[in-house]
Amino acid sequence: MLNAAGRMVLAELCGVDPDVLARALPAFTVEDAKVGSGGDAALAQARWRAAGAVVGPAAFGCRLCTGRRTGEAVRAVRYVPRWRRVCVRHARWLLDADADLPLEHLDLRGVPGVVAAQRRWSGAARRAVRAGVEPERVFALSHAVVARWWERAYGWEREKIWPRCLHQVAGGMPAVIWSGGRIVGRDAVVFPEVVAVARALLDPAMAELVWADSGAGRPRALPADGLFCRRLGERVGRGWLGPLAATDHGGPLIVWMGSVIRLRRGVGGPPGYDNDLWWLRREHQAVTMAGQLRVLGKEKKAPGSGTMWRATVPAEQRRLISSTLGSVQEQLLQLRGVQTGPTADVARRLLRGLGHSAGLIENAWKRTALAAVNGGVPLEEVAQWVNMPAAVLRDMLTAGGREEDS
Repeated sequence: MLNAAGRMVLAELCGVDPDVLARALPAFTVEDAKVGSGGDAALAQARWRAAGAVVGPAAFGCRLCTGRRTGEAVRAVRYVPRWRRVCVRHARWLLDADADLPLEHLDLRGVPGVVAAQRRWSGAARRAVRAGVEPERVFALSHAVVARWWERAYGWEREKIWPRCLHQVAGGMPAVIWSGGRIVGRDAVVFPEVVAVARALLDPAMAELVWADSGAGRPRALPADGLFCRRLGERVGRGWLGPLAATDHGGPLIVWMGSVIRLRRGVGGPPGYDNDLWWLRREHQAVTMAGQLRVLGKEKKAPGSGTMWRATVPAEQRRLISSTLGSVQEQLLQLRGVQTGPTADVARRLLRGLGHSAGLIENAWKRTALAAVNGGVPLEEVAQWVNMPAAVLRDMLTAGGREEDS
């Protein structure tokens, strides 16, 4: 990050006009309050920042394209969003440049559907613009939805597409078939489904199915065999996916459906995001490849002190906790709209709903405590956090484990 004097010095050193550098370097004209202020503003000053935090994610360029344009097939790095990672000309998926990998790309010749999805994304982006929403927000939400499915995919006996595609993008390179192979190949393999989900979420007809599933004018809980999730499963080539997606109450898809319903009913949403269809909670944001690889590479430390939650708690257990918390939130949101009518009816609905929510919260904290203990956190510390004797907590967790086994 350069101040004005620093930009002039760089232009002189390069022998390139500043306007050309502004087009070539995305961060060239970005101002930083910590650079160039005070009495030394006339001096050339710079500040180092992570590129992704300033101008977005960076990926390797296609060496074949680089050679075609420059005459030299050398390594190049581009600031390019995650929905433009396919080199259509050479059927390559361009990998993140900050993941400390020897690979620059994955070979897509065995999975033409990924290349075709890159072309379809252009249509989805245009549809997003016509709908008044930034394409990157649509992509982020759709990617979060599919990334959540990906975490469960290897537990689905009927999931055949992604394992086959993952093997294809390996391209015979042993460097991909290792403990992080699923991480390296995820974004390429799921890209067709991300585009399909994006197109579905932008389709007004699909929003109508959500409204119908909610009971329209006669509110009801979203069913496991709802029309929307069933149709979404068909659009991603998995007719069996609908019920699984419909019951993932802690996921970004259900949050999106809830926003659709509240907008149609004219009911306000939770503080912080209201009824913004494309708002994505931080906990729902898909972890980048580089982030996942860093977690994977962390060495085990002292019990519970340095281990990472996602690295030590199984995906199934994390999913159950998230799903339970999502159910609690949805239950409490529904209770906000039932405070009209006869006193007895309102009180009955509120008390039953609150009782159900309390049971879900208790279930969530027990699962969280069990995950922490299994992850290496001393039982005594967990007992302090939940404000109960260690012996009582041990009995509760042991009893809970026996109930789950049965």
